[in-house]
Amino acid sequence: MVRFRNSARLDPSQVVDVRRRGGLPGGGLAVGGGGVGLVGVVIYILFVVLSGGAPDINGPLGNLDGSTVSQAPPGQVLGQECRTGADANRREDCRIVGDINSIQAYWASAFAGDGYVPAKTVFFVGAVSTGCGDASTDVGPFYCPVDKHVYIDLGFFDELRTRFGARGGKFAEAYVLAHEYGHHVQDLLGVLGRRSQAAGAEGGSVRTELQADCYAGVWANHATQTSYLVGLTHADIADALDAAAAVGDDRIQAETRGQVDPETWTHGSSAERQHWFETGQSTGKPRACDTFHAHL
Repeated sequence: MVRFRNSARLDPSQVVDVRRRGGLPGGGLAVGGGGVGLVGVVIYILFVVLSGGAPDINGPLGNLDGSTVSQAPPGQVLGQECRTGADANRREDCRIVGDINSIQAYWASAFAGDGYVPAKTVFFVGAVSTGCGDASTDVGPFYCPVDKHVYIDLGFFDELRTRFGARGGKFAEAYVLAHEYGHHVQDLLGVLGRRSQAAGAEGGSVRTELQADCYAGVWANHATQTSYLVGLTHADIADALDAAAAVGDDRIQAETRGQVDPETWTHGSSAERQHWFETGQSTGKPRACDTFHAHL
C-alpha cells in the first residue's frame, strides 16, 4: 500500500487546523434532522457557482459575518508533529498533510511558472465558518470558491465506509482530497462557474464534478513523482475507484430513496465517476479531462 518517503519534508502551513476551537459561535448550524445535509448544501453551492453569483447570506449557508480563516496560523499540533514523511506514515492527520502537499506540488509543476496559487485545507470538527457561510459536518468535504479553501472534517473518512459503503483505505482518502483540489484547479482556470443549458445527468454540475474526478486521477498518475509518495499499487488505485463509485449519485439515490432519478443528479453516476478518474489516472494529462464537451 502507498507510503510516504520517510525523509520527505512536510509543509503543515498548507493546512489550517481549527479542530480545537470548539466549532462555531453559538453552536453553529444544527446537525441531524435540523441540519442542512450533504445533498442540499452541495446543490446550493453548485447552483451559486454555476450561476456566477455569491452565496445569499439568508440562504442555507447564511450567518456570514465577512470573516474567514484564511489568515489563521497552522495548528500547533500539526506544526510540531507533522514534519516528515515518517510522521505521515504514523499519524492520520500528518498523512493528510502529506497528501495535500503532494497534490499541490503536482499542480504547481503542471501550471508551471507562477500560474498555480496554493489553497489551504481547513480541518474542522462539527461546524466551521467559511467564505461561503457556516457549514456543518453534514456537508462533507467541499471547496469554497469565495475564500479558495478546502474544508474537511476528518471524520468523513469513517462515514465514507459506514455511510456510503466504501471499503476505505489511505488512497481512497487521498482521492477525496485530490477531487476537492480539482475544484480549486477549475477555479484557477476559470471553468468552475461554467454554465450549461442542460440539467441533471447532462448538466454543468455533473460535468464539473466529473472533471474534478478526472483531475484527481491525473494527480494519482503523477503522485510518486512529487517526492512525497512511494509504492503506489494497483490496490491503491482500486481503493480510489471504489470510493468514487460509493459516492455516485445513482448509488446514493438507490440506497436512500429506493429509486434513481438522473434528472436530479449533481455529481454523476458511479460508473461515470470511476470512468473519469481512470481517464485522468491512465493518461496523466489534464487536457484529457474535458468533460464539458464529452458525451456522458
